[in-house]
Amino acid sequence: MSVTSINTPTSGDDDSNKPDLRKTGAHPDYWYPLLSSKKAKPGKAVGVSFAGEPIVIVRTKSGKLFALEDRCAHRQVPLHEGEIEGDEIKCCYHGWKYDCTGKCVSVPYVGKTAAIPRGVRAYPCREDFGFIFVFPGDPEKADSVPFPEVPAWHDAKYKTRVLDDQVACHYSFLQENLMDMNHQFLHRRIMSKISTTFLGVREGDDWVEVDYTFSRVGKQPMGEKVILGTRGDATEEKPKDLMTVRTQYPYQILKFWTAGAEHPALDLWITYVPVDKKQRINHTFGLINIRRPDIPGLLDLAWPFIIYFTNGIFGEDRWVVEMEQEAFDAQGEDWNQEIFPVVQSVRAMLIRKGVPIS
Repeated sequence: MSVTSINTPTSGDDDSNKPDLRKTGAHPDYWYPLLSSKKAKPGKAVGVSFAGEPIVIVRTKSGKLFALEDRCAHRQVPLHEGEIEGDEIKCCYHGWKYDCTGKCVSVPYVGKTAAIPRGVRAYPCREDFGFIFVFPGDPEKADSVPFPEVPAWHDAKYKTRVLDDQVACHYSFLQENLMDMNHQFLHRRIMSKISTTFLGVREGDDWVEVDYTFSRVGKQPMGEKVILGTRGDATEEKPKDLMTVRTQYPYQILKFWTAGAEHPALDLWITYVPVDKKQRINHTFGLINIRRPDIPGLLDLAWPFIIYFTNGIFGEDRWVVEMEQEAFDAQGEDWNQEIFPVVQSVRAMLIRKGVPIS
């Protein structure tokens, strides 16, 4: 007589023939932030990566910005170890020089009549929201693929906290974490006890959107008070707060409207960029836009509380999704028994829009 663990997938499971989300890669035909603008210093080159592909981002002293394959065509050493000369970059090894198109324009120890190698790949590159974005896929599609929009970042009525950090998990764990607000139990030490109410879900081919409202049992933390104001339970006279979370592949947007407000008190834009070839590490780039209260300077004064509060929330999220990744690595496949319709929809969409990891 054999015994099968209830956690172990069997051949009769409905999901047994479906692609494994944790083995699905981020589709390269989108604009991805790969570097904070502050780290792209004039006259410097910085090495980054997308799903294991090395990319060098160059900002020349004149301010010209470009992105190339981060390996010299000659001996494959990283170009980011080289030098910027004018609007071009020279390899640290033999001084081969490349322009912004990736063309090799000079091999210093051969004559002008000698054959010059074809050079390296160039990537479409642009800057906005304090990030350097690169299009790692088919360059001919770059102009037709919508660039992300973050209106609150350009709005002086909002103050922005930037997220720029690596998390040791597949990007999908974080996608699911943000969409499923039932995980507020995880944050009970920071947020006190919160009851989440699921209001409904909408979806399309490349997006899923969900609404929530909340009620609280316990003391409201200071960081949340600064961001959202003093929150109590809704009554017939006072409408409920509303949170809308949207995955618009490959980005995520969260907006929180306090009861009856015209503009969101919190407007979050975030995305998770795969770093390694197996996509078990992602670089999380995000913008937490918080609307300024009517009292001038109050938000700036309270900013340390917000940093402490958001660091605590993100730290707990990191801890739990990295444990999810460790469980997946130990099991070799996805054993999750997911029952929440929102997460089921997000998982299906991420598989539909992603690409297999080779």
